[in-house]
Parts: sequence; C-alpha cells; structure tokens
Amino acid sequence: MVDSLGFRKKFAVVAPSTNTSVQPEFDAMAPRGVTNHFGRVHIPNDPIQNDDDFNQLIRNIRSELLRAIDRCMTCEPDYLVMGMSSETFWDGLDGAMKLKERIESHAGVKCAMGSDASQAALRQYPGVKRLGVITPYMPVGDSQVRRFLTDCGFEVVRLKGLKCASPVAIAHVTPRELRDAINEVNGPDVDAVLQVGTNLAMARLAGIAEFWLDKPVIAINTATYWWALRENGIDDKKEGFGSLLLEH
Repeated sequence: MVDSLGFRKKFAVVAPSTNTSVQPEFDAMAPRGVTNHFGRVHIPNDPIQNDDDFNQLIRNIRSELLRAIDRCMTCEPDYLVMGMSSETFWDGLDGAMKLKERIESHAGVKCAMGSDASQAALRQYPGVKRLGVITPYMPVGDSQVRRFLTDCGFEVVRLKGLKCASPVAIAHVTPRELRDAINEVNGPDVDAVLQVGTNLAMARLAGIAEFWLDKPVIAINTATYWWALRENGIDDKKEGFGSLLLEH
C-alpha cells in the first residue's frame, strides 16, 4: 500500500523540541508526493553562556535521540532526515560516519545528516575549497564544524559563531543579522559561504545572497533536504532556495 499523500516518499525528520525553523523550511521545500513527519528530541531550553553549557546541550540531545527516532519509525517512513546539525559534525568525519552508521542500524532505514549533506552540496560546485562559515554555536561547537570540514578537504577561511543564548534563541536571529554575518565571513579569498545550525532560518536568504555575492551560499536546511531528495532519486527542482535546489 502507498501512502495517499506521501506517495513518492515519506520522510521521518528528527529535530530538537526547541527548533522552530527546520520544520517550516523543510515543508516549504517538499515537492508533491513527498511528506515530512517530525519527531522531537526532548531538550530543555536552558541558557547557553559558554562551552560547558553547549556541551551539556549536546549531552541532552544524545540522551534522547534514539527515543525520538523510535517514535518517528512507527509511521513506517521510507527514509530518515536529521533536522539538527551540531551533533552530526562532532568528532570530525570519522565521528560523523560512526553516528550515521549507528542511526541507520537503529532505525533500519537510510538517513541524511547535515554533515554529509553539507560536503555533498559543496562538491556540486567545482573549485570550491575555501569557506566562510556561519554557526549559532559557542566556540566548542565551532571547532567541531571546522574539524569536520577540514577532514573533508575544505579550508575554513573565516568562521562567525553567533553564540546564541539558548536553543530557542537561535531562531530569533534576524535576516539582517544573518546578512551581516554573511558579509563578515565573505571575501575574495572565500569560494563559498556555508551556514550550519538548523534553527537558523536562512534557507531563503541564502538564495538571495547568491545574487549579490555571485558565489554559492549554502544553508544547512537546504543542503540536508536537497540531499535527502537526491539520495531517494527525486530530482525535482525548486525555486526560491538558491542554486543548489534549483540547478543540482
């Protein structure tokens, strides 16, 4: 039997309970016949003032992740999408591969993560090696992103960590603030701009930014959803989210 609405694919999406950006952005990118079914990783909206607080956030996510996946799997999805990114960059490329293997083994279906989606997206643009990166994280999270990208053969020229004060506060970063961050990490020595942190609502802004920068600007939610679609043989193009989803 085929799902009446998700007749092409049913995606289970796991996101933190504090995240208010990834669901509307994923839904806006979904082509006809593909449906998203969210499960929430229960975490508190604790203040984040330093690296210790950020490490506690990661521990909170890890402790609840598999339970959230289990709730998602009861709808019998075809594929799993990780609607969070910080954990997927942890411990470099090797750590990301081990996490993906553990999630897929537990869920029994393949999954897309922000880490592998980001590198796959960047490789769609020949010659892209030097990056400007934007995160909502504290320095300990920034270092994990830098390590992963370096492991993948990219050079992080500049990185702007916004040091958001809580998980919910990430979604309060305005388009103007994100625009300023893009300009801060950009430069003639940067081939592309990458934004991570799925609760930063930057999918549409990234597409606009490509026009004034004349270079790829990759938002993590666009990259992750694009990768999920392409990994499932869905090649639909979508306007409004930049060149990645429109041309690749």
